[in-house]
Amino acid sequence: MAVTNQTISTLSTSLFTDTANSSTAVAVKASSATVSYIYADNSANGTATYLKLWNVAAGSVTVGTTVPDMVILLPASTIVNIPIPAGLVFGTALSCASTTAGGTAGSTGPSTAITVRIAYT
Repeated sequence: MAVTNQTISTLSTSLFTDTANSSTAVAVKASSATVSYIYADNSANGTATYLKLWNVAAGSVTVGTTVPDMVILLPASTIVNIPIPAGLVFGTALSCASTTAGGTAGSTGPSTAITVRIAYT
């Protein structure tokens, strides 16, 4: 898994990138975050994938048990771009994972891990 966080100083924004996002929750930010953009590449999978976001630290997430605060459907063989101009606030922390089932109970990762990029402040 290749996870990076970059600060884009001219925009006062950070960019989280995970090129192998799957069923293990990873920390996007360990404190509050306001998300302005989400990119998810599910083009390598012939089935839908669900990107799950939690308003807690990654260490507090049990994928398949912890209720996600947001679930985003990524249709089969697609790239999804979601601009959020007003920002989406995660007041505690921000963690993410991807699974083959939506809702809380899904805990199996996609056959090919997806790439996720999240711009936040």
